[in-house]
Amino acid sequence: MNRTWPLFDLQLRTPRLELSPALDDELDEVVDVAANGIHDPETNPFLGRWTYLESPEFERGIAQWTWRCRADWKPESWNLYLVVRHEGRVIGAQDVGARDFARLGEVSTGSWLGREYQGRGFGTEMRAAVLALAFDGLGALTAASGAREENAASLGVSHALGYRDNGTRRVLTGDQPATEIRLLLDRETWEERHTRPPYPDWVEIEGLEPCLDMFGVERASPAPVP
Repeated sequence: MNRTWPLFDLQLRTPRLELSPALDDELDEVVDVAANGIHDPETNPFLGRWTYLESPEFERGIAQWTWRCRADWKPESWNLYLVVRHEGRVIGAQDVGARDFARLGEVSTGSWLGREYQGRGFGTEMRAAVLALAFDGLGALTAASGAREENAASLGVSHALGYRDNGTRRVLTGDQPATEIRLLLDRETWEERHTRPPYPDWVEIEGLEPCLDMFGVERASPAPVP
């Protein structure tokens, strides 16, 4: 057990994937997958433009984001950045974060996959893994997500997992306006559907107990309703 930073021992497993906090000695592998392409350069699926940074800013930006997630971590505001592996190889990254989780019980998620691994259901499986962590491990009440209206893949993952549309907002990506579709998954829907894939029957969580105080919870039970 890592007593100083127990998050390093946290592991999520699905039938095909392993998710674990990004370690420094994995960063080159993570960067290589990202640099090989995440999306068609002509179409940006993200709300930001981080994938358009030139080398070496692109690679260093991923490293800095990994370190920032650790350095800025506190129970009142946290973001868990996980490396996703399939058959031992890095294929992408998935994060889950929250502000004032102990009082609000809401998390949000984000992710990316290397282009060669897209279209195989991995996006749904890795999101299901962090939803299991949030709802079953931490007692979340809701999980929020959002995607540009052009990002059919992300919206498809959300709808497949039971999210409902929750409004829209106008945002800027660089200097270009875009429409973000907001989505929300509540605990009741999660519990109604959890006996069927891609819900937690096939998600294993290891090493969570020593980390609970870092997430702002005392035990794995539902957060209080505000």
